[in-house]
Amino acid sequence: MRALENLKILDFTTLVPGPFATMMLADMGADVLRVESPTRPDMVRAMGPYADGTSTGHGLLNRNKRSIGLDLKKPEAVAIAKQLAADYDIVIEQFRPGVMERFGLGYEQLSEINPSIIYCSITGYGQTGPYRDRAGHDNNYLSLSGLNGYSGRQGERTPIMGMPIADLAGGSLHGVIGILAAVNQRHMTGEGQHVDISMTDSMFAMNSLFGSGYLAADTEPLSGGTNLNGGSFYDYYRTADDRYLSIGSLEPQFFQQLCATLGDSSLLELGNPMDTEAQTKLRQRIDAIIEQKPLAEWVEIFADKDCCVEPVLTFAEACASEHIAARDLIVDLKTHDHGVQQQIGSPIKLSKSTPKYDSIGALLGQHNQQVLEELGMDQAAIKAARDAGAFG
Repeated sequence: MRALENLKILDFTTLVPGPFATMMLADMGADVLRVESPTRPDMVRAMGPYADGTSTGHGLLNRNKRSIGLDLKKPEAVAIAKQLAADYDIVIEQFRPGVMERFGLGYEQLSEINPSIIYCSITGYGQTGPYRDRAGHDNNYLSLSGLNGYSGRQGERTPIMGMPIADLAGGSLHGVIGILAAVNQRHMTGEGQHVDISMTDSMFAMNSLFGSGYLAADTEPLSGGTNLNGGSFYDYYRTADDRYLSIGSLEPQFFQQLCATLGDSSLLELGNPMDTEAQTKLRQRIDAIIEQKPLAEWVEIFADKDCCVEPVLTFAEACASEHIAARDLIVDLKTHDHGVQQQIGSPIKLSKSTPKYDSIGALLGQHNQQVLEELGMDQAAIKAARDAGAFG
């Protein structure tokens, strides 16, 4: 038995936030059916690189899910979507506020059909507020949340991260949390509800550590002004071969071990985290030491030292890590031509439930016939819907 195999999810989302959320739920056993537009396919389907004839990004984000193609501008397609909603536990959608209502598939409309339905909306700015109808992307949400305002080094351009933080941490993870919280409340009340996830809200909430200082003590976080964003020796250091070493030895016992390993006990005198000038000098001194040896030599030196020092790996190097292998984070999935494709596995480890890794993301509309037959539609009804353009 898998943890969520009793849940059926109707997924109207595209791109990253919703699909990553439903991938996590599907990995834990949920039955996820993607409802995709045959006339405006998910852009991730066209995003390279490709393997086995499909987008690798799409193959991962939509693994373990079935796909039905429905043109929601056609009443026949909307009728099918409503039939599905009557039999599903959860709906997740990612349109701007009001779009699903115009299709006749908003929360109030579907809850009349299925009062226990949990309906999750993931948007940039939420279902209410002056920005609700505004377009946006990951960097916009990070910017408006205030988080970008103190990220990066003082006087330098705000950094671009290697992954869309607001989409994944803001939309996907908060979406999963909200959905599972609503599922638990439904166990108590029998009623469904609308889960409103704003990626900007989520990123604003993630200011908690340093934002609390502004709200309660009028101390605004600034670039290079905290011990985690360049205001201390907690940093990345260039090695002799132009690689980088991450040093996070903030706690006293780790800092003492760091200084001993670097062979310079005088560094201890500069360890006061409240002394900005001392921290600047400390960082400069560590810079001068680290740049004397290549990364591999530093890795060997710190291998048995317990002081929060690790190499900055490329993704290829991370994949080859013995730790990643030991944690089962690279897994094999079936492709459409019965081959095998490697993907990143689930990071959630449950002692009584293993993740599901059945197949890579489905072809658009791959399961039309199967799903419609499960709804009880006979071949004549399916043909009539097809002739009306319900499937594009």
